[in-house]
Parts: sequence; C-alpha cells; structure tokens
Amino acid sequence: MSCKTRSLPAWMLALGIAGAWLVPDRALSQSPYYEGKTIAIIRGGGPGGSGEFQVRPLATYLKKYIPGNPHVALEFATGAAGRKAANQLYRAKPDGLTIGSAGGGVIPGPILGLPGSNYNIDKFIWLGSTEIGNPYIFFSRKEAGLDSLEKLRRASGIRIGAHAVGHSVYVTGRLFARVLELKEPRFVVGFTDPELDIAMANAEVDARTTSNVDTLLRKDIAEKLHFHATIMNPKGKSDARFANLPDLERFTKTDTERKVIDLFRAFQYPRWPLHLPPGTPKELVQILREAMAKAFKDPGFHEDFRKLMGREPTPINGEDVERAVKELPREAEVIALYKKLAESGPLPPR
Repeated sequence: MSCKTRSLPAWMLALGIAGAWLVPDRALSQSPYYEGKTIAIIRGGGPGGSGEFQVRPLATYLKKYIPGNPHVALEFATGAAGRKAANQLYRAKPDGLTIGSAGGGVIPGPILGLPGSNYNIDKFIWLGSTEIGNPYIFFSRKEAGLDSLEKLRRASGIRIGAHAVGHSVYVTGRLFARVLELKEPRFVVGFTDPELDIAMANAEVDARTTSNVDTLLRKDIAEKLHFHATIMNPKGKSDARFANLPDLERFTKTDTERKVIDLFRAFQYPRWPLHLPPGTPKELVQILREAMAKAFKDPGFHEDFRKLMGREPTPINGEDVERAVKELPREAEVIALYKKLAESGPLPPR
C-alpha cells in the first residue's frame, strides 16, 4: 500500500516562514521580567541601626531567588518614624520595582491618626517581615523590694522609666500600670535604652518594660531584677523563658481593655514589614512573595542576620502580615483608650 502526502500550498509556507521572523524572541524564549532591572527597597530611616541591619541581609538573598537576578539597592527616607517612607511607597509606580521597609511605625500611623500618615494600610500589598515582635516584660529593680504582684500593687508612687512619650516602652509601661492597678505611678521619660538601664542601676527609676528579652536574661542583669508580668506576642505564644509570668490580659476587666492589648500586639507582631504599592500586578506579587519566602529559609540569610542583629530572625510571610492588618481592632473606644495611654497626662481611670 502506498501513502500519498499532500503538499502545503506555497502561500501557507510563505506565511509560516514570515511569521517565524515576525515573532519576537521574547515570545519564543520568554526572558524574566526582572532581568537587567533594579529593585529599590525604601528604608524608613537613616543608615545604621536595626532598621538597616535587618533588611540588608534580605536584600542580598532576595535577588538570588528572583528570576532574572535583578540588582537590589537600599534607599533611605528619614522622617515621621517611617511614615514618610510609607507615603513615598504609597505613591510609587506599581511596577514591582519598589519595596517598602518603613518599619513597625507604618501600621499604627493611620489607625491612630498620627500626623503625616497619608496612606491606607489596607491597600498596601504585604510581602512579609524579617521578624515578629518579642514579648514585653514588666520588671523592677530588686533593691526596690517588689518581689511579688501584691507588693507591687501596695506600693505607691513607683517610678516607671521610659523613652519618649508615645514610644512602645512608654505605652507598655502605662498599660501595665493601669491594668495591674498600681497606686499613683510616676512616669519618667527621656531615656535611651542604655540610659534607662543605668537609671535602674542608680535607683533613679524603679521599674520599666522591654522587649529585649535576650539581654534581659543575662545572669549579671537578671539577678538584679524582679519580673512581674508579660504581654505575649503573638497572642497565646508564651516565651518558654518567661513561662512562669502571667500575661497581662489575665488582669483585664473589659473587652475594650483586652482589645487595647490586642491592638498593641498587632502593632508589634510584624516587626519589620515589607510591602508593595497598591495596584502592583498579581504575577509580580507572586514572584516577590515566593522569592522572599525562599530567602527567609536560606541559611546564608540567617547567618548574616545573626551577625548584624545578634539574634535569629523570626520571619513571617506576606499572608501572615496581611491577616494581622485585617484583624486589627479598630473600634472607636479601643483607639481612644490606646491614644490616651500613648499620650502624656494622668492614666485614664478604669
């Protein structure tokens, strides 16, 4: 049996040959979008310090996992506790080439109505965070003799040290004082963290809070202190080293008080959130989220992070940050109480 083949008409062959010449190379072998491009990470603060040190290792390893191996550069935008950088990112072109690293202050800004918060946190696209916040511990100097909650509550005029008004150490100091019902506490502000340690040692203040739990547990420091209570972060996750301390939520009396603590936790949970401008295409979001997740698992990232920050990273992905933002308590009475705790003046009555 013989088979007959039918030859294609000459015009079809000519069209096919012409089409092959007309199809661009990119369609035949798609080059990665990020090839030859530069991604700018806008850091909300100046060079040096934790803000830069936590993101620099990420910048190094992020490009390793982005198809096209783009250059990744850090840029600095100081002002308004990171809110200036957040404003800049909010207006940036949504082309996947600008990533925000404004710091923990980016989330509280619009919720609390802080000046210069000209952005909507619900419209940012979250990529992840290099760390989650640590628990906050309330403690006193041992020489003050406040070795139990009962003695702490009976004492009057305890001097609680803090940084500036509105700082997380100030807010938590007032939060512990109010919920634990301390008598006529006095808040002494204006310290840096090292200065506050010296003030405790010199009996200039009696108590304070901190989230620097690794330093707190150094033997030469811990033996001079009494630990009283903690704010778990995230909620329900106790630090094994402070498992014997009660969580502050246990002492709350109202749903509003509990939600104020939840609000503080949520502000601290994504410690160093990274985000994209509103409207960034989904395919670019997926590329960057996947690359960031892989970078977070890279042993080299962990090693470099430890060298710069002195501790292990505790990264979370973009979906986790997005969920935390969505679940923020936003009731008017909760915001009002939080703002009173963050301001100067007497503690609001219970």
